[in-house]
Amino acid sequence: MVRRLPRLADKPARNGFADRSPLGEGVRDLPTRGRASCTGYIESVTHQPPSEQPFFSAVVVDALEHGSESLLPSKGARRPFDRLRVIWLGRTRVPGIEAGVRLRLNGMVTQLDGLPAMFNPRYEILSRQEHL
Repeated sequence: MVRRLPRLADKPARNGFADRSPLGEGVRDLPTRGRASCTGYIESVTHQPPSEQPFFSAVVVDALEHGSESLLPSKGARRPFDRLRVIWLGRTRVPGIEAGVRLRLNGMVTQLDGLPAMFNPRYEILSRQEHL
């Protein structure tokens, strides 16, 4: 009898994230729907006015620079996207989430207005931009 040992990438870590390579998966590697993890930079954040229902939104882009797209592994028949919309419902602000921050996200991917979106994902801040 042959028994297959689980790979490190298949085993969830204590914080809910799978142990992955330093690059992780980018926004372009996300499936159209389903549970996924990705790593990227926050491009922008959106604050709602007090008169609106509270939610906090950010746009995440791949951490790769121009011309480096070939470094990302191809994942079969997945549709590539440039951006991921991340939405925290019931929040007017999320600590540590601001433009320029590199983070890892884990959550359910769905489509919202033709773009992939994650609602209330788990997140881990990997680095921050230095302010002068």
